[in-house]
Amino acid sequence: MRHSSRAGTDPDGLRALAVEAATGAGQLLQRFAHELAEGADLEVEHKASATDPVSAADAAAERAIVETLLAALPDDGILGEEGQASREGRTGRTWVIDPLDGTVNFLYGWPLWCVSVACVDADGTIAGAIVHPPSGEVFHGARGQGAWLGERALKVRQVDDPAHGLVCTGFAYDRAVRTDWGREAVGLLSRFRDLRRGGAAALDLAWVAAGRADAYVEFALHPWDWAVGRLLVVEAGGVVTELDRELGGAAQPGLVAGGRRMHDALLEHLGHRA
Repeated sequence: MRHSSRAGTDPDGLRALAVEAATGAGQLLQRFAHELAEGADLEVEHKASATDPVSAADAAAERAIVETLLAALPDDGILGEEGQASREGRTGRTWVIDPLDGTVNFLYGWPLWCVSVACVDADGTIAGAIVHPPSGEVFHGARGQGAWLGERALKVRQVDDPAHGLVCTGFAYDRAVRTDWGREAVGLLSRFRDLRRGGAAALDLAWVAAGRADAYVEFALHPWDWAVGRLLVVEAGGVVTELDRELGGAAQPGLVAGGRRMHDALLEHLGHRA
């Protein structure tokens, strides 16, 4: 894997480093995917529940990302989903990493999984990249510099009638949380065009930024689920709101994102004021 001998700490330099780290991990994961298809054992374990797997591929991808980042910016902090190298930094910047968003999809050979690498500071995400290895697509952006798919600028869809809006969502691994949200999500079907459930929150948000869906809503999220995707939606002209919802007997952090009218309609449907 190629390392940056020097990484600029301006938003564009951090964006480039995020792209490099995510792309390298994506190439590694593609090799794991090939091995999996050939019958390899990826040493699957489980985290919070029996439906929340982690594999050797997740761990290897996170190590590769951290190696690339720290080779370039050794004093930055790290927050990774798998927690192998999480550490405090000394620069005010932290890299928030999801080395394999959509592990279940990956293990089933379902091509909706991605790598997400974000650089954040006290004001939010500075820059980041989401790489979708099955298609080779690289979504990236930097604060104040727009959101991009390769060389193409992204723009969210602005629907005239929210009833025609296509909404992405997802369901937590905790059974009580997913059961409660499942009951509520059914209500979205009577208000909007339809629902899509891809299984990778970062990719859902990238697709909203790219206009492939009109909005996104999900709960029981973690920072690595949305750190890049939120930036992409905002930089593509969308609106994002963080909110909590009582699901499974506790407040669950969530996100509503999309063009202005869809965002506001979703908040209204959920009983929140835009």
